[in-house]
Amino acid sequence: MTDTATTSHRGAARRRVGFLGGVAALLVVTTLLALAVGSVRVPLADLLAALAGGGTELHRNIVWRNRLPRVLAAVAAGGGLAVAGAAMQTVLRNPLGAPYTLGISQAAAFGAALAILITGVGVGATAGGFLATSLTPIAAFLAGMVSTGVILLLVTYRRATPETMILTGVALGSLFQAGLTLLQYFASDTEVAAIVYWTFGDVGRVGWPKVLVLLAVVLAATAYFVRHGWDYDVLDAGTDTAKSLGVNVESLRIRGMAVASLVTALIVSFVGIIGFVGLVAPHIVRMVIGGTERYLMPASALVGATLLVAADTVARTVLAPVVLPVGILTSFIGAPLFIYLVVEGRAYW
Repeated sequence: MTDTATTSHRGAARRRVGFLGGVAALLVVTTLLALAVGSVRVPLADLLAALAGGGTELHRNIVWRNRLPRVLAAVAAGGGLAVAGAAMQTVLRNPLGAPYTLGISQAAAFGAALAILITGVGVGATAGGFLATSLTPIAAFLAGMVSTGVILLLVTYRRATPETMILTGVALGSLFQAGLTLLQYFASDTEVAAIVYWTFGDVGRVGWPKVLVLLAVVLAATAYFVRHGWDYDVLDAGTDTAKSLGVNVESLRIRGMAVASLVTALIVSFVGIIGFVGLVAPHIVRMVIGGTERYLMPASALVGATLLVAADTVARTVLAPVVLPVGILTSFIGAPLFIYLVVEGRAYW
């Protein structure tokens, strides 16, 4: 009996490691493809040379100035949203836990819209000084954290249940969406256009400094959740079980929600609203390798990054020279995919 259990455990571990390796390889291939295709196609040999600092000046400029920041922003944003979604689903013990369902994305959109109305500076503008051009992402981040703060206060002082947190997030999302609509009603045509464009979600607006910040924060958050994987595995078994094993459930939930929300607010403040990646990617991983947290978190990050890089590549090329905002494409693809996962994967929750 023991030998059978050990063999089964080793087989499951090999399957999980194999899945991680396979998705990592797929991400590398998808990234190279994204760097190679576009209005100017870069052959693989020339692409590798440009990445190493060689090749022609044209290829180096295309790769390093235009495509690489965009692709790495997609890697960071997709991976970060997926990790945040996986963490929220675990903390709340609810398959619908995600940045969008908790109102963080809508709050960030409201903050960005308010900043656009105050400064009159649209997304991606360079005029108006540092304050004017930086206020939009700063306001989006702060508004996203306000939504998070309300939920954390409920947990801290009212001992809110996961169900209450979900319902509060839905209510906050509706409230901020109503505020966004009100701002658009009083905005000028130019300001409305800037607000709508911001809400689409676009990784192309992120330059090297923001890319590096995103990568650092996402890697740190993923490492945090992997480090505390055992605690979250115990939490999956139920609140009473976790408490009986010495886990401080309330503190674990607060810290998990805070880290996941911080990552989400930062990503949304930089790239806008990108739907369904944080909801779908963890479900794909759970269906394939289960919900063991130390594998779930890095695997979700890899799947989310691959999905967003692939979606952004299609968005850039499908109607070239028109570039679609990737947030539109992820919503079109993510909604039916999520419905399929819900229908086919009821048993893994």
